[in-house]
Amino acid sequence: MATFQELMATLNKAADELSVKVDFSLLEKVAKGLGPSIYKADAKYVACSSNDELERIKKNFLIKKLELPDSSELDSALKEVCEQMGTSNRTKERAVFYTLLVQKFAKQNHYS
Repeated sequence: MATFQELMATLNKAADELSVKVDFSLLEKVAKGLGPSIYKADAKYVACSSNDELERIKKNFLIKKLELPDSSELDSALKEVCEQMGTSNRTKERAVFYTLLVQKFAKQNHYS
């Protein structure tokens, strides 16, 4: 298992490769908030092709964690982040994905 610092190096590299600005201190806080799941192969990536997974992210992260109201805007944001990270990219790091969502909805205060 990689150390947290090694994982952060991987996440920072993945974020750098995107054409959007990622707040790296926020990325670290989001990664810590995800706990040990970010070390598990089945959980560390987001599968944008899975409607079930996107619905879980919407329900458990956007609505419960970030306290956003359920709306079509959430679905649009998920689709937008999927596209930002690359539709052909099969390794969409969950921590980076969630960080982009936090930034999109300006919910950084949840990680203060």
